[in-house]
Amino acid sequence: MTDALNPNLDWKPRYNPWLISMVVALAAFMEVLDTSICNVALPHIAGGMGFSMSEGTWVLTTYLVANAIVLPITGWISSAIGRKRFFLFCIVTFTLCSLLCGMAPNIQILLLARALQGASGGGMQPMAQAIMADSVPPKQRGMAFALFGVTTVVAPALGPTLGGWITDNFTWRWIFLINIPVGLLACALIYQLVEDPPFLRRFKPGQMRLDTVGLSLLVLGISSLQVVLDKGQEDDWLSSHFIATLTVIAVVCLSSLIVWEWRHKAPLIDVHLFRNINFASSSLVMFLAGITMFSSSILMPQFLQAMMGYTAVNAGMVVSAGAVVVLFMLPIAGMLTTQVPVKYIMAFGWLSSTAAMIYSTRVHSLQISFNYACLMMVAQFAPIAYIFISATTAAYFGVPKDRSDSVSGLTNFMRNMGSSVGTSLVQTILARRTQFHMSRLGEHAVASDPAFQYNIAAGAHLMGGGSGGVGAAISMAYMTLQAQAMTLSYVDAYMFMACCSAAMFFVSFLLKKNDPHSTEVAVGH
Repeated sequence: MTDALNPNLDWKPRYNPWLISMVVALAAFMEVLDTSICNVALPHIAGGMGFSMSEGTWVLTTYLVANAIVLPITGWISSAIGRKRFFLFCIVTFTLCSLLCGMAPNIQILLLARALQGASGGGMQPMAQAIMADSVPPKQRGMAFALFGVTTVVAPALGPTLGGWITDNFTWRWIFLINIPVGLLACALIYQLVEDPPFLRRFKPGQMRLDTVGLSLLVLGISSLQVVLDKGQEDDWLSSHFIATLTVIAVVCLSSLIVWEWRHKAPLIDVHLFRNINFASSSLVMFLAGITMFSSSILMPQFLQAMMGYTAVNAGMVVSAGAVVVLFMLPIAGMLTTQVPVKYIMAFGWLSSTAAMIYSTRVHSLQISFNYACLMMVAQFAPIAYIFISATTAAYFGVPKDRSDSVSGLTNFMRNMGSSVGTSLVQTILARRTQFHMSRLGEHAVASDPAFQYNIAAGAHLMGGGSGGVGAAISMAYMTLQAQAMTLSYVDAYMFMACCSAAMFFVSFLLKKNDPHSTEVAVGH
């Protein structure tokens, strides 16, 4: 049944849609914050529970794996048990698991709680986004998604700063325990305010059979891929038999999953949505936006700490400056969707991102000030608002409202996978390009090079002369060489992201032009 022929599509929520949007955004903000708030607390968690940092990274990995598995199947689960019921179940489980994480006596209990927390959190983002999409009129979706953007863009940026402050002033357990009052409040408000629209797809009793083959392929494929992304650089990628084996498993399982779900009568994942050019393009944009956003939030603070001697808290303040600017950009981007076709807003965002990444290559100067670093961070973060809002809005064009849960689940999945890929990609680029630049710069650090001889002689004289002075001068020269190689690797990383952003500028024009003044759900032509 098409949208135009379905009278249920005139449904409106009983309560103010903006009140509903703020309530579900609160729950999503809590969940997204937990994806990054643990990062700076890992040394404290490892020290407090008596395990190594290598083991401690599984606190992050278990959460991300479970989260990534649940995200693409949220549409099926909500059709099976109802959106509101599923959303409330996720919030209650997430809150209880947060309590368990905060009280965990050992690493085993902590990892189990984090896995359950990640699984329950995987349903919160897409359900919140779908509730917003269905509660507000189609013309105002851009503004609603601006509110949702606060959870997906600002929360990850603020997470490390907040986590560091809590850990320094209290104890690492409070990074989990603060979820309890927020979760209880969100649960009570959602129970009272949110209702399932009548047009939502619900399975009949005979259609409730679980696609066990698809689920098995999804669990194996996503688990393997996530571990590869998290541990690949650490284990030198395919040089490790463990990583190579998991890579093969991920490729085979995920390829088989797509074929299986495409041909299945009652698929676990609605892969047929990718036949819609707007949805497919928006998913690709979300993936690249995840890479860009997380790469930006990693590169600058890592550069400031490694090369400029900043503390984790001060580096986090630089990222927070970008997050604050996004708060002001999001409503502007939301209002633009009611006046300008989203393909042009998206193109503007990627063009601005390209310019920001090129501008950020000026980190090659190790004399940048705190204010200048904040300016770079603002330039990198500001375009994300236009990219995110336009991509999220465009994903729903031409898609029936009864499939909005699947749209939300898959777009959030693509963004989260982009974040994982971006994190892994940045670390690999920095490591490999540092080695490359060390090799190239080292070609001039030889005794036959007159400039090198002069610098060593001058350094030895300043160090007091003699063999001790020469040794100290050579050591200082090596440290300088290493610093320059690392700095150039950051420049390469920013140039890579600039190229990706430039390519996505052209992808933006694949979207069908929409009428921003239309009140129809399927606005794509």
